[in-house]
Amino acid sequence: MHVLDWLLDSDPAIRWQVLRDLTDGSTEDIRSERERVANHGWGAKLLALQGTDGQWAGATYWPEDDDDPDNQPWRQAIALVRDNSRWEEGNQPFFEGEVEPCINGMTVALGSYFGEKVEPVVQRLLREQLADGGWNCEAERGSTRSSFHTTICVLEGLLEHENATGGTAEGREARHRGEEYLLDRGLLRRSSTGELISRDWLQFSYPTRWYYDVLRGLDYFRTVGGTPDERLEEAVQVVRSKEQPDGRWLLDKTHPGKVHFELEDGDGRPSRWNTLRALRVLGWYEGA
Repeated sequence: MHVLDWLLDSDPAIRWQVLRDLTDGSTEDIRSERERVANHGWGAKLLALQGTDGQWAGATYWPEDDDDPDNQPWRQAIALVRDNSRWEEGNQPFFEGEVEPCINGMTVALGSYFGEKVEPVVQRLLREQLADGGWNCEAERGSTRSSFHTTICVLEGLLEHENATGGTAEGREARHRGEEYLLDRGLLRRSSTGELISRDWLQFSYPTRWYYDVLRGLDYFRTVGGTPDERLEEAVQVVRSKEQPDGRWLLDKTHPGKVHFELEDGDGRPSRWNTLRALRVLGWYEGA
């Protein structure tokens, strides 16, 4: 089966993005397929699992029945949670955010996508940007150096907010500084020594949760658009090197944590999510 046919033989959540990013699909076809997400496949299953209080698994971030401190929680929220879902950290309403910038970046992304007001959370993130241009959830405990994991979560949120609202000059400046933090390091290397920061970042996952990897970083810059920066070249080569002989990419790593249902067939197997993202990154980079 041709890779494009294989991608289209999937859930509407993937198909509409394939039509938009990898084919010459019409605006009407893309819109029609996107509208199916809430009523078919994973989207319908996820909505069916929502509790009457507007939450999933009875809580905001940590599942209500999960007392294992080593379990990483899943990232999730839909607009209905604003009336019921409160953060375990301080009992704040969901779209008011909490204290960790990685979580707040995801909150801004979700709130902006669904049309919720998250400007106070955005302003908090702008105040918390570190001197090197990025963000770090450990800053409240004294860290002065940024984290790739935290920074990519915040950048995705700021970009989603900017696309939804038009943004502000202050927000765009902060986003550009954060992008420079990643670009100056080639998306994978230490600025001080040039050595690879973590081999885990060469392992592509989905869902990414709060974790950074090279494909996630590149897909962010593809979303930003424009002419690719030459400092992305090594990261792009990593993506190229991981293409399989049949033109697909594998799911390299599944991050720990509970899920409502599986989206892939398991580690080491062909991944539609990674293949979609890799192909659109390469299409953007090589097309430019």
